Amino acid sequence: MPYAPARMRFGTFLAPFHRVGENPTVALDRDLELIEHLERLDYDEAWFGEHHSAGWEIIASPELMIAAAAQRTRTIRLGTGVSSLPYHHPFILADRMVQLDHMTRGRAMFGVGPGALTSDAYMLGIDALTQRQRMDEALGVIMRLFRGETVTHESDWFTLREARLQLAPYTHPHMPVAVASTFSPAGPQTAGKHGVGILSVAVSQPGGLISLAKTWQMAEEAAEKAGQTISRDDWRLVMPIHLADTREDAIRDVDLNNQRFNKDYFEDTLGRPADPTIPADVASQVDRGGAIVGTPDDAIAAIERMQEMSGGFGGLLGLAHEWTSWEKTKHSHELFARFVAPKFQSQLGRIEASHSFVSGNRTTIFGPNAAAIGKAFIDGGVALPEAMLGRMQRGNT
Repeated sequence: MPYAPARMRFGTFLAPFHRVGENPTVALDRDLELIEHLERLDYDEAWFGEHHSAGWEIIASPELMIAAAAQRTRTIRLGTGVSSLPYHHPFILADRMVQLDHMTRGRAMFGVGPGALTSDAYMLGIDALTQRQRMDEALGVIMRLFRGETVTHESDWFTLREARLQLAPYTHPHMPVAVASTFSPAGPQTAGKHGVGILSVAVSQPGGLISLAKTWQMAEEAAEKAGQTISRDDWRLVMPIHLADTREDAIRDVDLNNQRFNKDYFEDTLGRPADPTIPADVASQVDRGGAIVGTPDDAIAAIERMQEMSGGFGGLLGLAHEWTSWEKTKHSHELFARFVAPKFQSQLGRIEASHSFVSGNRTTIFGPNAAAIGKAFIDGGVALPEAMLGRMQRGNT
């Protein structure tokens, strides 16, 4: 049986993706409005990306988004999804994250990666071949700083001399940390080496589902080698999700703009050609497990399938998109919160058991009440109404 947490966490992963040509100010405000909507629906988490080029993913500082979202919300946890470690001096980033830990009263989370867009690294003069090694090096230093160590470290790209954080983390021993994982071994191996969580962000890509079991295996092997322990509860999968009242409505809502998104951004902007052997329509993407598009029942079945294929995980994040209208997007999240999330959060068992108990024993349970009502009419010298008499007789059958 795959691992199943007592309460799976659900949330959103906001790169974000906003089409070139629309008002960026309004788009960023809509991102924050989405977080407010998700909190009202009892979602657990929201993660904000960091990108600096290509025009679509327009959040440059996930820390600023977390600070703004924290002022608008009370309970939802807020993470960097992810901070690109090679772009920052690790001491400054660690210091900022601990400050956010305090400002959010322990709701901040720290997701890290090597940097997703080569165009960012190009502008910063960073050799793409060094990014994963720099991520690992920086994370090691940041974890030591989080733990309260005094760090002296000499690198070819940063220096620390007797560095220590002046603020202790608000969260003990420190905020949750996770490493982004795509298809290379770097993500899971770095997560295992440092004993932190995993953000699997390439689940929707061809072969992404199949590679999940291998992802966890690599993380476990790296953790064992480093003397660390890791938990599947700290493993989150990222997947595009859109729900509607019928499967046909859901597919019709997003099919056109999903295809435009893949072509305009991934193919024409980032130069990642599509595989001509793989159909581009969203129904085919759903069939191969690259998206959850359909009804709440379809979503439940897809999550159960991912549990089986991966061996179990602790959280699922919907990859935020704007493939349909704002109102349909909000309705999708509402359907998920009402009918999907409770299935995996130990919220339905007692309700269903109570319903079954009362329904199965209604004659025994409600019989005395009917007799008491009848006695009240008799004691009051009033004839029992025919309609009520008939209803009582039917209730005793």
